[in-house]
Amino acid sequence: MQEGKIIKAYGGFYYVQTGTDIVPCFLRKRIKREVNVLVGDEVKIQMADQEKGVIEALLPRRNELLRPPVANVDQMVIVFAASEPEPNFMLLDRFLFLGEKAGLHIIICFNKMDLVDLPDFQAKTALYHKIGYPVRYLSAKKELGIDAFKEVLSQKISVFCGPSGVGKSALLNVVQPGMQLKTGELSEKIKRGKHTTRHVELLPFKQGGYVVDTPGFSYLTFEDMKPEQVIDYFPDLKPYQKNCQYGECLHQQQTGCGVYEALLAGNISIERYERYLEFLTEISGEEK
Repeated sequence: MQEGKIIKAYGGFYYVQTGTDIVPCFLRKRIKREVNVLVGDEVKIQMADQEKGVIEALLPRRNELLRPPVANVDQMVIVFAASEPEPNFMLLDRFLFLGEKAGLHIIICFNKMDLVDLPDFQAKTALYHKIGYPVRYLSAKKELGIDAFKEVLSQKISVFCGPSGVGKSALLNVVQPGMQLKTGELSEKIKRGKHTTRHVELLPFKQGGYVVDTPGFSYLTFEDMKPEQVIDYFPDLKPYQKNCQYGECLHQQQTGCGVYEALLAGNISIERYERYLEFLTEISGEEK
């Protein structure tokens, strides 16, 4: 048997890269019953004939995401537009939460920087620098910041996430010309991106590694979460948890709460604390 990586699932087949070859494969029924196989999974295959193979075994995963459905990634590249559409920071924080929960290295990218004033926008997004997230300011149209961005992607398996219409596919086409990815124009009437990417696909990068282009998202839900776990995925809030006087504190503005006292002292952003409370309320409601 050969080992390989699933780079695409489409039309009932799983396309497995083994060295320089890409082999269309189908699943053994027992594997289909046992696990949901994802793009990015490392597998063992047996050739059924000269052109097609059978996936006989799934190797252990390092990690997995549900939205987008992909496995074994190194980093999450979250893409928003600086304008057209305006960045939705609540949605950005949801993606950050998802990446933290998956244990991924996270990079925030703002595309379409040619449409805004750079210093003003950097000031507007300084909070994310302060938290510790790498932030890239790019323009696919003007090719601003692209060379440095290529180095960020080199030798990594990167998953691209973000809402529709922000230019994820456009950025990939500039990073590696010839990918032949479809790009969509923002709807002027409803100011919401059209879905142009139809399936999850792992794309080889010339300098080594892969990038994952996925359908756009407009909403993320929290699944299988407990209220007391929410603080674990806010790296700017969690360090103050140790100062709480309560063993099971949910950090909801109690006297003696280390997180709330850090907020009052100006050590925590009010916007991020409000996000925490919103996520906590949503997860508590789903649990009930």
